[in-house]
Amino acid sequence: MNYRIGPKTQMPNECLIEFTNMDPTTKAERIVGRRVVWKSGKSKLVGRIIGFHGKNGVVKVKFTKGVPGQAIGTNVQLIA
Repeated sequence: MNYRIGPKTQMPNECLIEFTNMDPTTKAERIVGRRVVWKSGKSKLVGRIIGFHGKNGVVKVKFTKGVPGQAIGTNVQLIA
């Protein structure tokens, strides 16, 4: 969805992700701590789900490196 932002800062290595086929908060509780992968060509970025953002099933993901702008609005893959 977007980067995690504050009043004066933007955190490019933390993103907010919404899963389309997930119930709000009920299934989101079970996936905290799992990993996600964003792929673009040969490169891929791996991140870990660190918590919730609100009560609508949106989660916060922390990536090891900064996420490029073209990743916003694209799909990620949930891995075990």
